[in-house]
Order: sequence, then structure tokens, then C-alpha cells
Amino acid sequence: MTSTPPSCGGDAPRHPEKAHRPDQPLAKKPAWIRVKAPGAGQWESTKAIVKNHRLVTVCEEAGCPNIGECWAKNHATFMIMGDICTRACAFCNVRTGLPGALDASEPARIADAVAALGLAHVVITSVDRDDLDDGGAAHFVQVIEAIRGTSPKTTIEVLTPDFLRKDGALEKIVAATPDVFNHNLETVAGHYLTVRPGARYFHSIRLLQKVKELDAGIFTKSGIMLGLGEGRHEVLQLMDDLRSADVDFLTIGQYLQPTPKHHPVVSFVPPEEFDSYAAMAKAKGFLLVSSSPLTRSSHHAGEDFVKLKSERAGR
Repeated sequence: MTSTPPSCGGDAPRHPEKAHRPDQPLAKKPAWIRVKAPGAGQWESTKAIVKNHRLVTVCEEAGCPNIGECWAKNHATFMIMGDICTRACAFCNVRTGLPGALDASEPARIADAVAALGLAHVVITSVDRDDLDDGGAAHFVQVIEAIRGTSPKTTIEVLTPDFLRKDGALEKIVAATPDVFNHNLETVAGHYLTVRPGARYFHSIRLLQKVKELDAGIFTKSGIMLGLGEGRHEVLQLMDDLRSADVDFLTIGQYLQPTPKHHPVVSFVPPEEFDSYAAMAKAKGFLLVSSSPLTRSSHHAGEDFVKLKSERAGR
């Protein structure tokens, strides 16, 4: 997840846990990194539903550049289990610290919001909860079941943490049969120590592979960011690693530095290079590929999934 600079109350920093990091100047964005400012109308309606149900969205917490477009279409990606993460990834704008207790009413409130928004496809993600015995897997299941209870026709995509050292957690979620299981690699293997120090590249690959072993009917998905200093050969190797794990969908977007305390943007990758990666990914066998500077993991997820189901039904 990437973001724009956050707004803070007073002079208090949003990320005091990152205060020790040296400042990295924010690079000027090129012309192709442009989004429309959110307008009134449906955007305000979506915002009101999210607020009234006391929900957290990754759209807001990660400062997604597509929030105006998505919320104008009644689309929102819900972030469960609070807004404080136990990890401190160098790219992410979600706060780090010790999270509070899980909210038992959250699954029902999410389900009510999905119904109010009339979502045909919903994406549920979360912060990392290394403090919980199962990493929050049971809470994911409760959310899935609550949505199925009120909106049985809504397809469900989960974007999960890696459940590192959480035996049995993945099995709980797979048993709840989400339509799409998404877990982002975020970057190439060689950048994990600097970009995702709390995660392990091959553990994430194995996580996605195991989903297919447990239930081949669940679509699997992953996403990465470009502009962190990766080489083309590393990106192509990552694609091969995902395909070896039988991953179905791939998203590729441009990393945008949230604040001077976050990992710098090493390069702004031009749109034609994203197009080239998309062609390579399709040639390698991914069923769905979204690759552009403004692509985000859940951006157009519903439309893409409906398109895939329609294509398969027409065969």
C-alpha cells in the first residue's frame, strides 16, 4: 500500500516509531502520476456510510490516490482489527504500535456497510496482528460469515497478512472459502530486509501456494510496487515464483513515498514499462493482470473479477 502525505493533528507526528529514520526528500511526481480530487455526491455518501458504521478503510489509512474514483463508485476497501499495525514496513503509512483488543461488533458493522453500499464485490484487508495467537484469522472468518449472512451474492476478496509463525491461521480462512485470497509480496526478494524487514519472501510465496493446495477453487492474487530500486530481471523472477505457486492474479503499481521518514522513491517507472510488464505477466499465465502507475491491489478488483467470471461463463 502506498500513500500521500498524511494529515496530523497539531504538531504530533503520525509515526513517532519512525522518528529515528533519517529524512528522505520527497521526489517530484511526473506528469503521469495524476488523480482527480474527490468531488461531492456519491463520494460523500460513501464517506458517510463508512463514518456512520465506525469503520476503518485502507483507502484513508494508506492515503490511496484512487480514493476519489473508488468512493464515487461506492467502492471501499475495509481494514479490520484496528488502525495500528505491529509491523513497521518502510513503505507503509499505517501507524505502528501495540493494537487494542478486537471489536466483536466489527464483523456485523462491516456486513451492514457492505449491504448499504450495495457492493457486488468487497475487499477486506487488515493490519498485521502479530500480538494475536492466530494473527486475526478467526476475525477474518467472522467478517466473511457476517457478509455472507446479509449479502449472499457479494463476492469476497481477503487481502491478508502473512501469518508468520501462526500455525493453523491460514487453514481457518481457507475453510471460510473467500472467492479471492490476496496476499501482497510488495517488492522483489532482494529488497525485503530494507522494505519489509518483518516479513519473509519465500514464506509469502508458500502461503499463496498452500491456499491452492487446500482449496484449488479459490483464486489467489498478489501485488507489488515498482520504483523501490528493483531490476527488471528481479520482477520477472518474482512473476515466475508466483506462477510456480499457481497464483492467478497480479497487480503492479508505482510506489509513492508517504513521508520523508519512509523509503525513498528510487524511480518513477513510465507507463510503457508497466505495459511491458503486463504483457510479460499475461504470457507467463496470470489470469488477470493490472499494471499501471496508479494500480493498487484492490483498485478495480470487483470489475476485474466480474469480467473474469463473465469470460469463463461464456466459454
